[in-house]
This record gives sequence, structure tokens and C-alpha cells, in this order.
Amino acid sequence: MAAVASIRCQQIGDVHSDSFNARGWGEAHMGTQSVLRQIFGFEAFRPGQKAVVDSLMAGRNVLAVMPTGSGKSLCYQVPALAMGGLAVVVSPLVALMQDQVQALKLAGVEAETINSSASREDNVEIWRRVAAGEVKILYLAPERLMTAQMISALKRLDVRLIAVDEAHCISQWGASFRPEYDALQNIARQFPGVPIGAFTATADQSTRQDIVNKMFSGKADEYVAGFDRPNIQLGASPKNDTKAQILEFLADHKNASGIVYSLSRKSTEEWAAYLKAKGFRAIAYHAGLLPEVRADNQNLFMTESAVVVCATIAFGMGIDKPDVRFVIHADLPSSLDAYYQEIGRAGRDGEPAHAQMFYGQQDIMMRRRFIDDEAGGEERRRRELQRLNALVAYADAPSCRRQVLLSYFGEDSAPCGNCDICLDPSEMMVGTADACKVIDAVAQTGSRFGAGYLADVLLGQVTEKVQNSGHFELSVFGIGKNQSRTHWQSITRQMVAAGLLKKNDDGFGGIVLTRQGQLLLKGEGEFKYRAETTRATRKDKRTAAVAKIDPRSQNLLQVLKALRLQLATKKRVPAYVIFSDRSLIDMAEKVPLTKWDFAEVHGVGDAKLEQFGAVFLAEIANYVQQTA
Repeated sequence: MAAVASIRCQQIGDVHSDSFNARGWGEAHMGTQSVLRQIFGFEAFRPGQKAVVDSLMAGRNVLAVMPTGSGKSLCYQVPALAMGGLAVVVSPLVALMQDQVQALKLAGVEAETINSSASREDNVEIWRRVAAGEVKILYLAPERLMTAQMISALKRLDVRLIAVDEAHCISQWGASFRPEYDALQNIARQFPGVPIGAFTATADQSTRQDIVNKMFSGKADEYVAGFDRPNIQLGASPKNDTKAQILEFLADHKNASGIVYSLSRKSTEEWAAYLKAKGFRAIAYHAGLLPEVRADNQNLFMTESAVVVCATIAFGMGIDKPDVRFVIHADLPSSLDAYYQEIGRAGRDGEPAHAQMFYGQQDIMMRRRFIDDEAGGEERRRRELQRLNALVAYADAPSCRRQVLLSYFGEDSAPCGNCDICLDPSEMMVGTADACKVIDAVAQTGSRFGAGYLADVLLGQVTEKVQNSGHFELSVFGIGKNQSRTHWQSITRQMVAAGLLKKNDDGFGGIVLTRQGQLLLKGEGEFKYRAETTRATRKDKRTAAVAKIDPRSQNLLQVLKALRLQLATKKRVPAYVIFSDRSLIDMAEKVPLTKWDFAEVHGVGDAKLEQFGAVFLAEIANYVQQTA
């Protein structure tokens, strides 16, 4: 499968065309292709980028949903520079804004951010430069942008473009809803005629519609690139001995950087201490740490290799480290939307990466309690329960996980060949008879109860709830006592995943029979399931692939990576901001010895040629001389 499977564009209306033509944007400035080459050092747009850029250049509003690592930032940075004037970028995190500003400055772009981490004097000086027209791209948090004072000040300037990053935050159906994003639905009215781009990597159909309705009154160009990240191997295992399972997984990923997500602040610190005791360079990250400790830990992870960060979801947006080789979920995430967003932090360089999830019945129950306790109304509760159910169906999928994941986002795909089920399929057991017992239990108990209660009935457990309901008198009571509770709960979940049963739409967790389940009960078809096992995490079968470049180039690549790390540490920026791995690989293969040769390397624009050309050329020349 291609990394970007398809682009679907829906243009609704002709937004802002009159005001665009009146102002003549883009005519007197560098074209987008020139910006791409001269500023960013790229010869061509990636699939999906140009259509988004063209819409913004034409003055139209855009919602772009593009997978992590596909280059969303360029989709607004390129038109911002091609249009001239000032572009305002809305971003949810200070760290994310600072990283992007640093990267743009290294590329020779006048970019700045005004945020709460800077002193008032620094922010005043930056605003002076913005007002003087010296800044081309200004990054702001939503709560700072949507103040009357800032809106009034910006209206006096030549604002040509507004971009909203992590746009799913504006939707209450998004994976990371942030109430402070709510005010952004007024931004189009405040800046009539200014094209607005909303960008995210995570948005199902209801979230996308919510964003378009709120921000653009239902009128926008909508681009949805493929959600697939084929370089990430997907895996999920029931919890048995989670510590042993994760240690076994990490044994296959030594000397690699990765993230271990867990549910609570306490557990992140426990995981970090445990892994450190086992010889890993592990650190904790959560919102309860002192700000300076959080900053130090994030900088360590971003600038150095072979660091494992044990984190809550507070460690998320803005983490753009390209060589994260794995993401582990030690606990069940909240939904498939959140899961997709979190595993998207792995493999941004396009090289093989691994996402492994461990889950248990306790995790599912805890997530349900979180949803029940959350404010937001019955509709939100119902939707969140549906999303949790979709995640559980993914975890219990009897066939290709990627098919289940992409189907959730509305994409069809063939079996991927790069998930645990495709790579090492479990033996499928015929379980039609047991499935019919579950269906009988669902029907006889009134289609009102979840998997745990159904297991009680099948096992013949006279609990208080069973006693009060009188279900100990049913013919199905106790007919499954020859099997374990785990067996019946697993069977029930896999029947939901297979479409024989479904969670009741009322959001209370009751399981009901589907038409497909009715047909099975009538003797049409059969049900196969994966037996609940303690399958060990498998070694990534792709790591044995032949290296893409020859041994001499591999050695030079390691030299160049060491130089990049040295420069990144000195500048206190992530290593990828200096040069991406792809750029270093291109250097190692081409072995440029002149400034003109270096300019042909992937990702080398004019500013980076000026800043880093001499030092990298010297390192390459020294390597060639020593190995001649």
C-alpha cells in the first residue's frame, strides 16, 4: 500500500474568490515551487500537498486531514511565504510552536512565536517586529489569539493566511478536544477574505463535519489523505505478565528510542524506574512534573538516541522526533482516534517502526468508568462508548488489524502483511456452538447486559445481580461452566468484532444481536475465533531486510549523524531540525565534496547550505581522506 493511499477533495462553494482577486495575492511574490526548492530544499511536493497549497493560494478555506509524517506543516508554510504579508499559525503547545519556529529560522524564514513561556519584554520586542512587517509567520496559542486586544492588533496588519494546527481540538468529537479551541469558530468572521487552513492527522467523518461546520459554516475544500502508515507494524496482546511482555518486546528494540504510554502519572514513574533498573535509559513524563523537569526530559528524548520515555498522553502533540522506533501502550488507550494519534509518533522517518498494545478486561472497565464520570452530556457519552467499543474490536480482531483500523476511518484495504495477525496468524478455532450459547444468553437476559454479566450467567455464578434479575432460572444458566470466564469474555468480544453482536446504541454497554448473528443461530455460516493465549511479542520480521545503502555509506551515515547530534545539542534543537535522516542518507550516498554538489542533497535549501554546508563538507572530506 502506498503511504498516502488516496486524496479525496470536496469543494463546497467558492469561498473568498472576490476578495482574493481584489488583493492580488501571490502575484508579486515567489511561486510555491520556488519557495519549496529555495527555502526548504525539496524538488517536489509529496502526494496530497500541492492540492492543499493550491486551494489556499486560490483564497479558499481548507480542511486537510493528512497522516503524521506526510508534511502538513509545509502545506501552510509554503503558501504563507509565497503570498507575502503575515501568516498566523494557531498551535496548542508552546513546545510545538518553538520547535517549528526554530526549524523555520534555520531555513532562513523570519518566524516568531509569542507565548507564555517568554518574558513580557521578549514578547513586546517580537510584536514590534511583527507590526513592522519583519515577521512572515507568527505562531500563537488559541487563547492568546482570540483576545479582543490581539484580534484588534492583527486587523491593522496585512494578514494573508491563518492556519490552525491540530484542528481536531476544536471538535468535541475529536481525540483531544480542548475547550480553548472553541473560540476559533469565530475567526473567519473576524478576518473576512483571509483563507483559513485547518490541519490534523486524526479526524473521523463526524469530527471532520464538526470542524467544517464550526470554522467554515459548512463551506470549505476538504482533503482527506490516506490514513495508512504502512511502515508501522501493528500488534496487540492480552495482558498476562505486562512487565515480562514489555521487557521481551524491548529486547528486540535495544538502542532504539521509543515511548511507553500508561494511564496514570504514578505508573509512568514506576515504568521509568523499572526499565532503568533493567538497563534502559528511561525517563518519565507527565503533567505533574515540575515544568523544568518536563522540559529537560523532553529535550533529552528529542536530541539523543536510545531513550525510552514513559509517559501519559500529556506527552503527545508537538513530539516530532523522526526516529522513534516503537510506541508501546502498557494500558488501553481511550479510543481508536487517540490510539491512531499516539502511534503516529513512531516511524516519522518512513523507516520500520512498531506499535504494540497490551490490554485487559480491567482496562476496558476503567475506560468505561472514565466515560461515565466525564462531563459533556449524554450524546458525548454515547459517542465515547462507541469509540471505546471500536478500539476493543480492534484489539480482539480475528483478522488483519490494519483493515480494522483503516475501516474505522472509512478506508478499505487488503490484508497488510505487517501486523501481528498477518505476520504470525493464530490458529483459528471453530466456535459456532459456543457462539450460539452466547447468543442464547443475550436473548434470554433481554439484550441489556455486557460481556461480564453474560459470562456470570454462562458460568452459573449466582451473583447479587443475577439473583435480583432471576436469571439463575434461565435454561442458559450454567451451560458454559466447563470453560473459563476469560474464554467467554473473549468469545463475546470477538463476536462483536465479527459483527455477530453489537453494543447497544443507548451507550449503556448492553450487547444486542445483529442480523448476522441471527443467521448464525439459524445454522447459516460458522464462527471462528482466536483462542486467548499469552502470545509473546514477536520480533519485527522486517529488521532482517537488506540495508538500503552499502557498508561504506553506512559508516559515513553514522559520522554524519554524530555531527548532526553535536550541532543539535549546541543549538538546543531536535536533531531533525538540522537535517532529516533522509537528507543524511542522501549525503552518505552522494558524498558531496563541493558547495554545488551539497546544494543538490535532499532537503538542502539556501539557508541550510549557508549555515551547515561548510561544516558537513569538511566532515565528509575528512571521512573520504581517512578511508581512501
